Formats: sequence, C-alpha cells, structure tokens
Amino acid sequence: MKKAAIALTITAVLLTACGPGGMKHSGTMDHSGSMNDSDHGNMDGMTMVADKTQAENIKAKFMLSNDQPQPNQSATITVRIQDKDGNPVNDFDVQHEKLMHMIIVRKDLSYFNHIHPDYKGNGEFTITTQFPTAGEYEIISDIAPTGIGAMSKSEWITVQGTAPAVQPINPDPTLTKEVDGKEVTLSINHLMANMELELNFNIKDAQTKQPITDLQPFLGAVGHVVILNDKGGEYLHVHPAEENSSGPDAKFMATFPHSGVYKIWGQFQQNGKVFTVDFVIEVP
Repeated sequence: MKKAAIALTITAVLLTACGPGGMKHSGTMDHSGSMNDSDHGNMDGMTMVADKTQAENIKAKFMLSNDQPQPNQSATITVRIQDKDGNPVNDFDVQHEKLMHMIIVRKDLSYFNHIHPDYKGNGEFTITTQFPTAGEYEIISDIAPTGIGAMSKSEWITVQGTAPAVQPINPDPTLTKEVDGKEVTLSINHLMANMELELNFNIKDAQTKQPITDLQPFLGAVGHVVILNDKGGEYLHVHPAEENSSGPDAKFMATFPHSGVYKIWGQFQQNGKVFTVDFVIEVP
C-alpha cells in the first residue's frame, strides 16, 4: 500500500472480497459474499449485497493518525465513506449489531483482529488500535450504505521497523485445536472449490470433553467466520446458518471460489469472553 490518507476506488461485485492488489470473495446463499480486484463485499442474512455498479460508486478514504505507524503504539484509523462525487455517505444499515466491521490482518496471516469503529457522522468512522509488529497489514471494512447494500473496502498499510520473518501458511495436519480451555474441531463436508459447503465447528470442554452448550450470541449470532486465502486473492466474511445455536455445533455455509490454501478464523463467545480459533486448509 501507499501510506495513509489514500482514497480507495474499489469495485464491489456480487458478494465480498479483499487482498493485496485486490481480493476476490465468493459467497453462497445469503451467508457469504464475493468480489473483484481490490474490492470486497460483505453479506449476511438481513442485508442485501450491493451490485457492481452501485458499489463502484462508493469510495473509501483510509487515513492513519501517523503516516509512519510504529509497532505497539496507538494509531487512530479513520475511514471516510463517500459517493462518486466526493460527498459523504451519511446513512448505513446495521449488520450484526454494528455499522462497520473492520478486519485487520498481517500479510502472512499470522495476525488477525476484528474490531468495530465508531461512527462519527458525516460518513466518518474512527477507531484507535495497535499493530503488534512491523510489516504490511490489510485493513478491510465491511459496510452497508442504506439503500445500496453490503460491500467491503480495503487498504494496505506498512508499519515501520524491521518486520519479523514471514510465517509459512501451511495446511494444518489435524482440524482439532485447543484454545482458552475449549477443544474445537472443524469438519467440512465435500471440500471442493466453487461449491457451497458446510463448515461445522464442534466445541467441547478441553478437560472434560463434554459438549459446550452455553455459547452466547456474539454480535447477534452464535459466531462469525472470516476466511482469507494465502495469496491475498479471496476474502470471505461468513455468518452462521443457524444464528440462534448455543453449541456444541456452530454451522456456516460458504463457497471457496478457487482451489488453494485458506486460513479460517472462527469467533465465539462463552461466559462473556470471545475466543478465536484458526485453521489452515487446502481446498482441492
């Protein structure tokens, strides 16, 4: 990316996407989305997805409080949403309890953050956060301008300093992981590119192996799933097939647009605490 304060012109297509030089995001039914080039789109069961022409007419200008951000120092991100003539877009639909969902990932996908900027009015969203290390990060903002529909806008930034070595993105040998005292197993039926499939997160107590059945709603749903491919070419923000589930299973429908390696982050809540589990898979 260039430095901060760069206006984005991105092309939203039928569902959501993002990545360096543009991400394509493929969606299924009304649980995920897909996009072209440097554009992204987002969709949930309550919000229509913007068509290509409408999304092209919405611009996002990303700015940082410091055009040379440093690791572990507070930086304020401002996103200004404008129409094609540069006028502010003022009205947005709520998607899963928020007007904007912001995803921040490091280029090698070793860092993930899902946060929610405050709306200040006049098309402007802001949030203060920190980046843990030097390196390149993508900032993805999911929005739904009223009367237009859901879409994503993104920008790359460079955090100053010596970046740590790039971590390889290798498929996990097993799809069971332990996090925050939970044992989470991901199962996927008929794993194949360009076909709708089901992602099922089964969640147990890591010590007792008893099913967890008291998951609490996280942003109005049993959980949220974000998916990025290792090349920065596809981005999916997926919502559950059964929003009111409380476990032990949390099911999501998604479509991987191409074969390749993808990283999946699932986010869930129990006892007032959100926990995140990630898996890397290879789609044939």
